[in-house]
Amino acid sequence: MMMTRILTTLALAVGLAAPARAEIDIQVVQSPGGIEAWLVEEHSIPFVAIELRFRGGGSLDQPGKRGATNLMVGLLEEGTGDMDARAFATAAEELAASFEYQTFDDSIAISAKMLTENRDEAIELLRKSIVAPRFDQESVDRVRGQVESGIRSDLTDPNEIAGQAFDALAFGDHPYATSRNGTLDSVGALTRDDIVAHHRGTMVRDRLYASAVGDITAEELGALLDRLVEGLPETGFDLPPDAPVNLTGGKHLVDYPVPQSVALFGHEGFQRDDPDFFAAYILNVILGGGGFESRLMSEVREKRGLTYGIGSYLVPKDFAPLYLGQFASANDRIAQAIEVVKDEWRRMYDTGVTADELARAKTYLTGGYALRFDGNGPIANILVGMQMEGLSPDYVVTRNAQIEAVTQGDIARVAQRLMRPDALTFVVVGQPEGLEGAIPIQ
Repeated sequence: MMMTRILTTLALAVGLAAPARAEIDIQVVQSPGGIEAWLVEEHSIPFVAIELRFRGGGSLDQPGKRGATNLMVGLLEEGTGDMDARAFATAAEELAASFEYQTFDDSIAISAKMLTENRDEAIELLRKSIVAPRFDQESVDRVRGQVESGIRSDLTDPNEIAGQAFDALAFGDHPYATSRNGTLDSVGALTRDDIVAHHRGTMVRDRLYASAVGDITAEELGALLDRLVEGLPETGFDLPPDAPVNLTGGKHLVDYPVPQSVALFGHEGFQRDDPDFFAAYILNVILGGGGFESRLMSEVREKRGLTYGIGSYLVPKDFAPLYLGQFASANDRIAQAIEVVKDEWRRMYDTGVTADELARAKTYLTGGYALRFDGNGPIANILVGMQMEGLSPDYVVTRNAQIEAVTQGDIARVAQRLMRPDALTFVVVGQPEGLEGAIPIQ
């Protein structure tokens, strides 16, 4: 009965805490041990969400150890001390706490949600998983098998094949050039010692970012953070250098027997701290990031029926910014679709956007912003992302004004910087007809 009540309370807390709003009171908290975190207090529900990020992620894999960070993170919930994976999961369930561990190209992300009445016990359990994971061989072998299964699946997925081929073409010898999951060979060769080394080299205090939203004070959060990371190394592996973006244009083909080809396209983009990023962001909404209102969707799908969907997006990776897009089309139509995309890319470069397009994009971007703040967990995720991007706490208040300040002239000028029609590179996976000049990728 007690467990049912706790789970019901947690479900209500997740759904009801921190109603949607963009103007929130963000406190910058400094723990006694020197950890900075952003906090939004919300005491109406006895619940707190905590987000931790360690900068680096899969890009910190050491030479010959590709996939080690991903495998290591997958093992964090597999037990600690004398608790095996089953015991750890049971302990979390009994506390009505949830923990999530993920690896990205540039970060390790840890999300935690817990009730106030169980916060101390939940934080201690989370701390053990972060600082002293078990890494027993049985779990290593089991999680390795899960990773290898995913890698095998990716080898037959046209979208994954396109992504990996594009990255290999773009990034040369940089870690970005290969999947953070690793290969069957690299993952199969990893040892427990490799896992331990990557834990010590990636989950370090000087690359930690943290946020919390919910029923917790600044003083409580500071003490909690110091306790949570006690025992982690101060420093770790060196960050990799910036990656060259070796995209010079043209079409590249991976021959694969499917009735519908997949195309991934793009070139170098803008970093998040570029002073023209907002203009580039709005430009992309108009070109390919605004769903059915975008030019690419109108020209490729609505007018010509060449695809079910197409989109573009800015990808400001830490060590190499990209501007990408993707779609799929029948083998006998994808060559035509590619030509339409190229024409629209060139048109944006040459003429910018209309006043009506700009006004509609601004309405789209500003009107929905508050809806992102729809609970403690999403707000905590936004806060930690803002920190990693180097934004200030008042960004949630000034963001819409910065969007409104962008002019047609700004878009026209930034189009000349961002759009690179001659460097627009396509990687196609399939057996397209009439794709003249395509360079085969083995």
